Amino acid sequence: MTEKKFPRAHLITGGFPPGSMAGHDHDHARLRLLGLLAERDVPASVTNDFADIEKWLPVTRLLITYVAGPYPNAAQCRAIRTWVEAGGHWLALHGTSGGRAERVEGVRQRRTVKTEHHALLGSFFLTHPPICKFRVDVREGDHPLTQGLGRSFEVEDEPYFIELQDPGSTRILLTAEYGAGAVSPIVAPLYGSDTSLQPDGKTRVLGYTREVGNGGVTYFAFGHCHNPASRQGRPATDEPPTFRGSWENDAFIKLLRNAIAWGTLAATRSDTSGGPLNLVSTN
Repeated sequence: MTEKKFPRAHLITGGFPPGSMAGHDHDHARLRLLGLLAERDVPASVTNDFADIEKWLPVTRLLITYVAGPYPNAAQCRAIRTWVEAGGHWLALHGTSGGRAERVEGVRQRRTVKTEHHALLGSFFLTHPPICKFRVDVREGDHPLTQGLGRSFEVEDEPYFIELQDPGSTRILLTAEYGAGAVSPIVAPLYGSDTSLQPDGKTRVLGYTREVGNGGVTYFAFGHCHNPASRQGRPATDEPPTFRGSWENDAFIKLLRNAIAWGTLAATRSDTSGGPLNLVSTN
C-alpha cells in the first residue's frame, strides 16, 4: 500500500525588530492561515522571519509570508529563487511587499528601500492611506486563484500603493480604483511620483501571480489586522482598537483557500511523489 504524501507549507509571520508586532496582529493572521492549511491537511512549520529559510525550503511546497518588516537578504533571496524555479510556490501577503525603510529629510514617514526581494516578489510597497472600504475588481474570474469571487467584491482594509517590478511577466488578477477619498500626499516627497498607478491613471494592482521557472509567486495586498497591543506606542487615530478587516471578509478567505489549493497543487505537479523538491546548491 502506497503511503499518501502531504505537501508541506512553511509560514512566516512576524514584525521587526524581533518580538515587535510592528502595528499588526500577527497572531491572528498566523492562526487563520494555519486553520486554512489544516482544512486541506497541509502540515506547516512556522517562524517569525527569514533567518533559517534555507533549512525549511527543501521540505516545503508552499511558502506563505505575512510580515511587517522582515525580508529576505540577498543570500536568502537566492535560496528562495532556486526553490521557486524548482517548482515551489510563494504566496505573499500584505506587508511582504515592504521591508527595510529609511528616513527622508523633512518627511515624518519613512521610505521603503528597494532590495533583491522586491525583484523576486514582483512588487514594491510605496505607502497606503488610512483604512477604508473599497471595491476590488476581478480581472480574471476563470483563473484558479480567483474562481468563485465574481466580478468584484468589497473589502475594508489598508488601500495599498504598490509598484510592479516586472509588468511583462506579471498576470494581474485584482485591481481597485480608490477614488478621491484615498489619496497619499507623501508619495511624491518620498518617491518622486506615484508609480503604483496603472496607465489609465486611476487603477492600482492589488493581486497578481507570476511564473518563475517551474514555480511561481502570488501576491495579495490585503490582510491588515491589529489589536490594542499592536497599536501601543503608535499615534492616535480614529481606527478601532481591534481591526480584522479582510480576515472577516468571505471573498478574502475564498481567495486564500484558492491560493493554498492552487499553490500546493502547482508545486506538486513538478514532482508527483509529494516529497521534497530537488534543489541545487546556492553556494
